[in-house]
Amino acid sequence: MLTESHASILRLINQFGPLSRTELVGQLGISKASMSALASDLLGRGVLTEGETIYGAGRPATRLQLSGSSAYFIGVSLAPAQFTLTLADLHGAVIDARELPVEREASSIVAAIAGAVEQVLDAHPTTRSRIAGIGLAVPGFVDSFSGLCVRSTLLDWREMPIGAMVAEATGLTTFVENDANALAFGEHLFGSLRGCEQGTLIAVGDGIGCGHIINGELHRGARGGAGEIAHATVEPNGLPCQCGKRGCLDTLASLRSIAAHARDAGLPEGLTALEAEAARGDRGAVAILHKAGSALGLAVAQIVQSLDPQRIVVALTDGPLDGLYARVLRQTVEANVMPDDGRRLELTTMRLEQRAWAIGAASVAAGRGFFRL
Repeated sequence: MLTESHASILRLINQFGPLSRTELVGQLGISKASMSALASDLLGRGVLTEGETIYGAGRPATRLQLSGSSAYFIGVSLAPAQFTLTLADLHGAVIDARELPVEREASSIVAAIAGAVEQVLDAHPTTRSRIAGIGLAVPGFVDSFSGLCVRSTLLDWREMPIGAMVAEATGLTTFVENDANALAFGEHLFGSLRGCEQGTLIAVGDGIGCGHIINGELHRGARGGAGEIAHATVEPNGLPCQCGKRGCLDTLASLRSIAAHARDAGLPEGLTALEAEAARGDRGAVAILHKAGSALGLAVAQIVQSLDPQRIVVALTDGPLDGLYARVLRQTVEANVMPDDGRRLELTTMRLEQRAWAIGAASVAAGRGFFRL
């Protein structure tokens, strides 16, 4: 069984890449003898391998790196559009991916997950003995430590013990996380927020999801509701939102709301098509994109002022990464944060692929079951 000292070494190598024993001693503040014993143990278990040799003024040093095949994780995304299951290795690389039937009945979902797990492990038999857990990414409020889905409007669940149900059906340790948090955590372990101790990921699709990494750990808040910027009010007395309030960010800046505004104006509904209309000078398209980008930009500016992140990544499921929507977003952030904050912040956009949600779910199992985050 891996100890906390083992996990500390693995976390550092995962976040910063291959490191020598001397570099790890400096980071962890432990003795060379302790480091040597821990490294030998991890090498013996096959979790680490020796990589590049560094030549300098003293003795050559060999960098230690993670062995991707030493552990595997299953991730299940219950995102509304498409339920997905992935098998990923310790580097976050996807070994296999399967689509699951979209259901609301928990027992049917659990049966589908259990069946797909067996199919995947049968297809990759060498991974079976190295599966370290299952991660579930659920849209809604979850108690991540008990595995309980407290409330999911999209799945019509309340107080659903989905973690325990999946664990019983599969025989595998199961971890449950909010879907946006799982996505942010996946980017922290394996993607755009890797090596970033203070960062935020905002996913913009039919809805808007947000997850925060603070001091290298996922920030859930007191009741698991941290990051719910979709329902922050940005336009008092604005359009009604599905949450019951008015003027939420989701009513202005999500791709679903942008499509609705475009449809009402007789314009193409997809963000890509709307951006093309704006580029041709259509005033209606420009106005819709400007209002949406400004709304999200104001929300991002509030995150900057309240959390002071090093990096914010906005992940788009559709549309150009450098279109009018993204440009107005950036301009609004720059105009609404203190000048020093604007200079320090890394604000980038990326494409959000469907399988990223399931990779995020797998990362939850990796983080909590292996790296002890």
